[in-house]
Order: sequence, then structure tokens, then C-alpha cells
Amino acid sequence: MALKRDPYVLVVGGSDSSGGAGIARDIETISSIGVRTCLAVTALTVQTHEAVTAIHHVQPSLVADQMRAALQANHVAAIKIGMLATADIITAVAAVLRENPQVPAVLDPVLASTSGRALLEAGAIAAMKSDLMPLCRLVTPNLVELALLVGSELALDEDGAVLQGQELMAAAAQALVIKGGHASGPRSTDILLRSDQEPIRFDTPRLAASMRGTGCMLASAIAAHLAKANPLEDSVREGKRLVFEKLLGSFECESNSVA
Repeated sequence: MALKRDPYVLVVGGSDSSGGAGIARDIETISSIGVRTCLAVTALTVQTHEAVTAIHHVQPSLVADQMRAALQANHVAAIKIGMLATADIITAVAAVLRENPQVPAVLDPVLASTSGRALLEAGAIAAMKSDLMPLCRLVTPNLVELALLVGSELALDEDGAVLQGQELMAAAAQALVIKGGHASGPRSTDILLRSDQEPIRFDTPRLAASMRGTGCMLASAIAAHLAKANPLEDSVREGKRLVFEKLLGSFECESNSVA
């Protein structure tokens, strides 16, 4: 079948009934880049744009079975991983990654919702760092997630964020994109860290606009470009550009509605 030869991104993550984040945002983003998606659902959530009111975890063996079926059915050229919910699901996902080392995986370490609801159970960070991160081509924490992953206070500046990122890489990760959306200043800077190179910075003007799911969007866009066989640096650059353009469109809509 022709479809089976097309590159796919396997999206592993939780549902979002509001459509603002999670696998809904992933599919929208990856499809906009011209890449197909297949799915492995880790959790069902009940949420609006303001709050998460319920979370139901999928059995870990079922998550792994979904991934294996998707990999068997399609030419999966990249894997995007979002909400994992529990340590047992992390272990199950890691097992499938070990079976498929040729497929690059991008991990967005979803620890909490925008409204503050925990989306990863207590104690699962250790499993994420020891079992999963070393298997991923790229991990994309924001500044809050980065601090939690290294067990430190929030970095006060870019140099502090780079030091925390280097600490995480030494312990767990192959490469990182540190997202600068939670920082301040006139520029929004994302930093690509790899062990063999100096940090690479991608910055855009900081917009007075907010949008749920930008972390999902960035990681999904990077995975889609990796699925198209683009180099990592180019994939990050294109992902950053896509997120900026989406935020700019939201900002312009808000400005026009106020006017």
C-alpha cells in the first residue's frame, strides 16, 4: 500500500477533550507539515481550557501494544512522546523504544497541565530520567520542567538554564531543547544542547500572546521534520518558526478584536 510507505510520526500521549493540547494538538501540528500520524494513547483526560477535572490511565501493556501495532502497520520515521502519567507507562514505552532504536524519539516531558494539575505521578520522574530519556533523540523541557528534572530551583537566567541542561544531559539525555517561554525579556529564546557542540540559540520576539499546547506543538513539529529526514538543528529551527507563527497569528487576532 502506498500509505504504508509514507513517513509517519507515532504520537504517544494523553487525550485533551478541549483540543487545546495533547494528541489533538500533536495531530494538527504534524499534519500541517505534511506528515501522517498514528497513535498510542496513554491517558484519557476530562478538561477544558481552564482546568483538568479527571484523568484515567491506560494499562501500560495496552500502551505498548498500541505502539507495536502502529510500528508494524506503518513506516514510522519518528516518535513524539508527551503525557505518560505513570512510572509503569514510562517503563512500557521505553521497552518499545529499545526494540526500535532506529526510530528517533522526541520527548516532551509533560509534568503538569497549564492550570497546575499534575500529569505525572509522584516518583515517576526518576523512571523518566533513568529508563526513557537515554533512549530519546531529543528532550524538550521548559524552564519549570527542567528545574524539576534536575531537582533544582528555577533558573534565574539563560546561563543558569544552560547549566541545568548540561546537568540533565550528563545524567540522562542525548540532546535538549530548553524552551524559553517561561522566561522574561523582549526575546523568546530556545536553546539546543548537544554534548558535542556549543549551545545553539533560536530566538524570536516575545509576543504578548498566550496559547495552550505550544510545548506539544514544538515537539510535534520537530518530530515531523525528523520524520522527513531533516537534521536535528534544522528540525528545531523549523519547529520554533512554526510556534512563533502560530503565536503571532493569535496575537494579531487578539489585537484586531480589541481594536
